[in-house]
Amino acid sequence: MYVNLPPLNSIRVFDAAARTGSFKKAAEELYVTPTAVSHQIKALEAALGTLLFVRKTRAIELTHDGNLLAKTAYNVLQQLANTVSEISSTKNIITVSTTSSFAAMWLVPNLTKFYQLHPDIEVAVKTGEQLDDLEKDRRVDLAIRYGIYDETSVNASLLVTEKIGMYATPGYIENLASGQSINLLETRWQLQNTNLPVFTWHALRKNSGNYKNIESVRQFTQEHHIIQAALAGQGIALVSNLLVKNVLEQGWLTQCDYVETDQEIEGLSYYLLVPEHNAYSKSIISFKDWLLEELK
Repeated sequence: MYVNLPPLNSIRVFDAAARTGSFKKAAEELYVTPTAVSHQIKALEAALGTLLFVRKTRAIELTHDGNLLAKTAYNVLQQLANTVSEISSTKNIITVSTTSSFAAMWLVPNLTKFYQLHPDIEVAVKTGEQLDDLEKDRRVDLAIRYGIYDETSVNASLLVTEKIGMYATPGYIENLASGQSINLLETRWQLQNTNLPVFTWHALRKNSGNYKNIESVRQFTQEHHIIQAALAGQGIALVSNLLVKNVLEQGWLTQCDYVETDQEIEGLSYYLLVPEHNAYSKSIISFKDWLLEELK
């Protein structure tokens, strides 16, 4: 019935090369050498009697036949992987890509709650500020992104919109009345995040007209570094209420109204991106439902 089908492994290699647009990147994904990938592709082309790629000096491009096979191979392999994951007796593993701060300050501390509900699912957390291409990189199953939520995005689900607050240790707040020099802590986004709005002490104090003691302002590129500095008693952090939730519950930090404001400061949003090929995975649906319930 399937006598005309090439070996499954050659289809896997072809799919990786087609998605990444590179024999080298495909080799990295499959943990083989680029030469092995090249040999597999040549053997597949010989078996099919057609060219699948146009080889250029520094790139490869799919031919018409290659493009047809790439679409089918991608969908079939993903469906096969999802089905095997669902029926397998081994623990399901889903890989979540998110920011370092969200992973450190909220996701990892709360994963125990998810495991209590779903002991058969393991969550692998991948952090970094570079955005993964979920449609091409099969090593990542879904992403929790931070920024401005686009309601028109088909595969995106809003999780929560943060509020920006002022937080310090109880001891640091007690010492404010003694006239000590005050340090203020804020975020300075890394280069790839410069399109995001910033929340600064300068703008907050300017809008409120509130000038207390003379202080210094220290900037960090990661929000969890700000929180760690505040926990060490180094100043007052201007940071997301979501990221300090766990340390507030422990009593390690407390809210500090150093600058009086008439209303809450709305920050940015966390939203979930699930690629279309994973939209019906039971494990991913369970994780998505848990996130929505925890963050609502």
